[in-house]
Amino acid sequence: SSMKSLKYLDMSNNLLRHDRAAVQCQWAESLTELDLSSNQLTDAVFECLPLNIAKLDLQSNQITSVPKGIAELQALKELNLASNRLADLPGCAGFPSLELLNIELNSIVSPSADFFQSCPRVRELQAGHNPFKCSCELQDFVRLERRSGGKLAGWPATYVCEYPEGLRGTQLKDFHLTELACNTALLLVTALLLTLALVAMVAFLCIYLDMPWYVRMTWQWTQMKRRARYDRPGEQETALQFHAFVSYSEHDSLWVKNELIPNLEKGEGCIRLCQHERNFIPGKTIVENIVNCIEKSYKSIFVLSPNFVQSEWCHYELYFAHHKLFSENSDSLILILLEPIAPYMIPARYHKLRALMAKRTYLEWPKERGKHALFWANLRAAISINLP
Repeated sequence: SSMKSLKYLDMSNNLLRHDRAAVQCQWAESLTELDLSSNQLTDAVFECLPLNIAKLDLQSNQITSVPKGIAELQALKELNLASNRLADLPGCAGFPSLELLNIELNSIVSPSADFFQSCPRVRELQAGHNPFKCSCELQDFVRLERRSGGKLAGWPATYVCEYPEGLRGTQLKDFHLTELACNTALLLVTALLLTLALVAMVAFLCIYLDMPWYVRMTWQWTQMKRRARYDRPGEQETALQFHAFVSYSEHDSLWVKNELIPNLEKGEGCIRLCQHERNFIPGKTIVENIVNCIEKSYKSIFVLSPNFVQSEWCHYELYFAHHKLFSENSDSLILILLEPIAPYMIPARYHKLRALMAKRTYLEWPKERGKHALFWANLRAAISINLP
């Protein structure tokens, strides 16, 4: 303190420490440059610095942060804090005239993005060679470089991601995250909208297309298949035993018994039909019987009428036959329109039936007896196959 003309003092590469309790801090007022690098100084050093210092070197010490509330160093323009243990950029509350700051080789993972706002006079910031964590917090710091106008020294070569492992070695300029990934409010709103849309879609499927019914049917079909493999693990696929499986409403059973079965099963080229009343196996569930009969049959004949669309079991049979059609890529469905069906009479859950009637050719039962022979000939031709 008695060296009235002292301006520059170099005390680097020593073992200096500052004990707050034992040392009274006195400096020459003329001192403007001070080198205290490579010592054992901690955060307490900021409580014992020359008030008129303009250039301060504290490189390679054990400083973890710049304490708030320290006396203002009004003249300080250059501050070197490289190779310390800083976890963030220091503010300029105690250094209103700071122009150059070096904080390279510290422990800064996610630097604050408001540095240049709190330090308006800083024209150069050296912050490279830190273990940056490439995350949403770092996005603001990357934008800071764009707004700073070249104030980040060493950019972009010395600014590299250290964490996470998958991005190690990536330069900060090449690291990008979407606004949705980093904006929590926007993410919540988007998630809420997607959830509402999903709920609305599920409600639509449940109300108009009866999706739970289809899920239940698919589950029963897979369970039946699993049980079949478990019960008969060594057996091959069931061979064809019938020319056609007949699906019809009980209200149309008289036509099936008096017209369909007699005309197909009798006479030349006898056709073997599978009918639930005589071919379902007692002891098995209805679903198992339906699936077994469809799989043992070359074709599936559906006798369509207003009664058919009102029958739940007919729809089960149509569902499984339709499933076979697509799983085996075959042309196994034959539709017989016994009575006209208005489109509005078909429930929304029967959308497959609507699609089939719109796209597939069906045979229409003629009321005139003179046309019956042609109808049976066409039906026989559609079923033609030689069974073992």
